[in-house]
Amino acid sequence: MVAQIISGLTVAQDVKERVKKAVEELKTSGIIPCLATVLVGDDPASATYVNSKQKTAKELGIATRDHRLAATFKQHELLELVQLLNNDPEVHGILVQLPLPKHIDEFAIINTISPLKDVDGLTPYSAGMLQNGMALLKPCTPSGVMELLDYYKIALEGKDVVIINRSNLVGKPLVFMLLERNATVTVCHSKTRDLPARLRQADIIITAVGNRERFTLKADMVKEGAVVIDVATSRINGKLAGDADFEAVKQKASWITPVPGGVGPMTIAMLMKNTVTAASILRG
Repeated sequence: MVAQIISGLTVAQDVKERVKKAVEELKTSGIIPCLATVLVGDDPASATYVNSKQKTAKELGIATRDHRLAATFKQHELLELVQLLNNDPEVHGILVQLPLPKHIDEFAIINTISPLKDVDGLTPYSAGMLQNGMALLKPCTPSGVMELLDYYKIALEGKDVVIINRSNLVGKPLVFMLLERNATVTVCHSKTRDLPARLRQADIIITAVGNRERFTLKADMVKEGAVVIDVATSRINGKLAGDADFEAVKQKASWITPVPGGVGPMTIAMLMKNTVTAASILRG
């Protein structure tokens, strides 16, 4: 068996086309969806992510506000900026790029974002609504994973899913999204005992470690015909790679996401979808 490729590029383009159509429809009603991004400091990776989000938004007709702040920006000043954006009727989505400098409390900042403008889906309110199956704005990367599974009609009901990640960004939101679809979900992490044995029982593996020195998903950890969703990114000999030993694992899996070109493109696409959703909600 050689796995079929799950193309995030293809699915992201499909999502963006739907978003563009929705933007055009909103504009006929006098609504111009607007995404405000906030970047504190000069981390190159964060700047690249924000630039990509700004570029994609403009391509889809979404207006943008770009706030680039010095690393010395104080917490109370950032809280004031977020409140200004909360109160601005022309701003529909607020994205504060993480991580923030160490002197700023990330939870305090995220908790200040209006839940109606929380296009990252990370506020405590959004997390609670997700847990109760009522979230309208869901975290972008987990939503992207679900979109990929749906696009390729990969069944979830009754399937054993193992997630190797317990973060608020990926692992925890995915648990609730998958449970909502009647999957049986196991969350593994650095303290899990006999991880390979647990993985060999999985129908679907979602891995998001991002450190090949600590963990590599090898072929002998994957049962024949399993689906492998690789959310991680790391550098191997200067090249972008995920957690999976791709060439070996694809000989056993039925479906697999490549890195790059798998889950990565979905994150920004789902952010654009959330921005349009937020604009629709805020304008009734």
